Amino acid sequence: MILYLDASALVKLYIDEDGATVARSAVRDAEIVATCEIAYVEARAALARRYRERALSRSGYRGAIRDLEADWPQFFLVAARGPLIREAAAIAEQYALRAYDALHLAAGVATKGDATEDVLFACWDPNLSAAAVKTGLRVLPE
Repeated sequence: MILYLDASALVKLYIDEDGATVARSAVRDAEIVATCEIAYVEARAALARRYRERALSRSGYRGAIRDLEADWPQFFLVAARGPLIREAAAIAEQYALRAYDALHLAAGVATKGDATEDVLFACWDPNLSAAAVKTGLRVLPE
């Protein structure tokens, strides 16, 4: 199984919050873990925000960044380029999604299109989940 992580799912690998156990379990069960290149920026921004809001200690923040850096080369990265950007724009319009959510969904659909095995799309946003289901993706959490 291929697991596609949007940024909300990716962050759950590095901090304890609702859904973290589900996300980590899915990663352990996946043969390939994919995400879009933009998830790196989103994850770093989310971790920094949690640190600024004092939801993460200094050592927790540094540890999360260190772990993300160690894991990043192991992810299958979907490039945010030309055709994918255009598909994301169409998806944003069709499903009324925010820009990066649409890009993640386009990347998930592209991953499914290239794969011979099942793709599970992980996100914790109800609008993005509903749109993913409409495109034919299986969604985590189900």
